[in-house]
Amino acid sequence: MSEKTPQAAMVLAAGFGQRMRPLTDNMPKPLVKVAGKALIDHVLDRLADAGVARAVVNVHYLAEQIERHVAARNVPRVTISDERGVLLDTGGGVVKALPLLGDAPFFHINSDTIWIDGVKPNLARLADSFDAATMDALLLLAPGAGSIGYTGRGDFLMASDGRLRARPERDVAPFVYAGAAILSPRLFEGAPQGAFSLTTLFTRAIEAGRLHGLRMEGLWMHVGTPEAITEAEQAIAESTG
Repeated sequence: MSEKTPQAAMVLAAGFGQRMRPLTDNMPKPLVKVAGKALIDHVLDRLADAGVARAVVNVHYLAEQIERHVAARNVPRVTISDERGVLLDTGGGVVKALPLLGDAPFFHINSDTIWIDGVKPNLARLADSFDAATMDALLLLAPGAGSIGYTGRGDFLMASDGRLRARPERDVAPFVYAGAAILSPRLFEGAPQGAFSLTTLFTRAIEAGRLHGLRMEGLWMHVGTPEAITEAEQAIAESTG
């Protein structure tokens, strides 16, 4: 574990998982299994391997199932951020959880993101590359081409120094946000109240030159539909075979 490794993480687990239906009709998406393990456990195990001590998991849809599932975990130690009353989206959910996350930079991970690491784990690479003096956020980026299950037009263009700018509306960008990042509490200064998308704050950080990216090493899998599960499981089996 690097001395720079954040000791806290925010894991987003509150969404409805509509594209994963019918699997999510009676089960929250973070509990859908890929290669015999719930998606959220892929994330929490990766955080544990990185040396992260505590994770805040936000819940809304079928929240009780997620609460029961993570209750037995000791590493990382899980705290629930309850959004049963109102779903706060990716930005508002973090604002609500900030008091639980502390004053230092923290990992921010979607509960449905999954990847196969290269030689050095990508979370360790994020920790080693994050510089709070020059960055409000460091995003893990995957190439749009070659990633499993991704068919979009990309999210970001990246300069040679790692600074990001958003994909122009009608263009294709080479990099897609892989759902893992290190965020500074500074990113949330003056943030909106209530529900809002984290993209709002990313846009503000781009304008300040403080949104940076790190290209993932390994293979990213966008498990957004039931069909993508099979492809992801095949890739995992090939990587461990």
